[in-house]
Amino acid sequence: MSNPYLLLTPGPLSTTPTVKEAMQKDWCTWDQEYKAIVEQIRQQLLEVGCASKDHYTAVFMQGSGTFGVEATLGSVIPSDGKLLVLINGAYGKRMEDIARVLCIPHLSLEFKPNEPVDPLVVERKLIEEPSITHVAMVHCETTTGILNPLEAVMDAIKRNRRLAIIDAMSSFGGIPIAVEELQIDFVISSANKCIQGVPGFSFILCKRDELMKCKGRARSLSLDLYDQWETMEKDSGKWRFTSPTHVVHAFKQALKELAEEGGVEARHERYRTNQQIVVDGMTQAGFEAYLPKELQSPLITTFLYPTHIPFTFEHFYNFLKLAGYVIYPGKLTDINVFRIGNMGDVHAEDMERLIEHTLRFVGESNDEN
Repeated sequence: MSNPYLLLTPGPLSTTPTVKEAMQKDWCTWDQEYKAIVEQIRQQLLEVGCASKDHYTAVFMQGSGTFGVEATLGSVIPSDGKLLVLINGAYGKRMEDIARVLCIPHLSLEFKPNEPVDPLVVERKLIEEPSITHVAMVHCETTTGILNPLEAVMDAIKRNRRLAIIDAMSSFGGIPIAVEELQIDFVISSANKCIQGVPGFSFILCKRDELMKCKGRARSLSLDLYDQWETMEKDSGKWRFTSPTHVVHAFKQALKELAEEGGVEARHERYRTNQQIVVDGMTQAGFEAYLPKELQSPLITTFLYPTHIPFTFEHFYNFLKLAGYVIYPGKLTDINVFRIGNMGDVHAEDMERLIEHTLRFVGESNDEN
């Protein structure tokens, strides 16, 4: 049965029929063939992140992306360490919440949701606070769709000899990231984002020499990044606890399709084309993007509520859902916005049809007025 609608959201995303089909069989977690698939995927992820096996390793963690973030923060930062959290949206704030709940000593630098993280401000804070050992930042903050300046922030972190934890949940696989060249210590993403798998596990690319220091640090049994890695290394792809076997097979197929599309660069270009069609068309329909073009990621766009027509998000949402599209509410607390994503198995013709329906919505709204 075909999907009743396309997901134009930050995730989960619309997936291909072949990714869905990969979940139609059952597998044993102890099976050698299954574990070999896990090992294959671990290596493929390093390749996607431009990281060598000599210096990096990939670890899986059951659960959503937040589970991967919590596993990393809770396993990597020692009891005498201190975390600096860079915040310009809800997902940076979530890392701060994790640090608070896990009793990790931390400081925060908060920027406005429509402002990127400023690497000069970060550097000043690192100089002022020598006790800081780790810095955490969201690369693409899907609260708004803003893309933070990863390269410049990494320069500031490494110049001041700190460790970097990057939440690349909504960018890994959809935006080229040279993990090893940038010397990122820990990069976190999820199966159901730009690689276009389905929800069920997160993954972390770890600098080997830093991960090796993490034994015994974890603040959780289940979310122990080091122990998960050690088991995978010693038992050739075995997870410590029950793994989402169906999701892993879907992810294997999703990685195959990423390569067939032309890799991260080609997918990035498709997403850029999708996003440009959306912004141009929504502007034509009288909507205004929340962020200026130079700050906008190619992954998801935030739009202000229009004033030229009677408008409620619920009305617009239901109109588009009937037409075969699901969009996403806003996440800002001080301004009325909504979001349209263009990740996943969606293409230019899908976005063009979305704009056709949006123009129809505006026309009908004007007629009713």
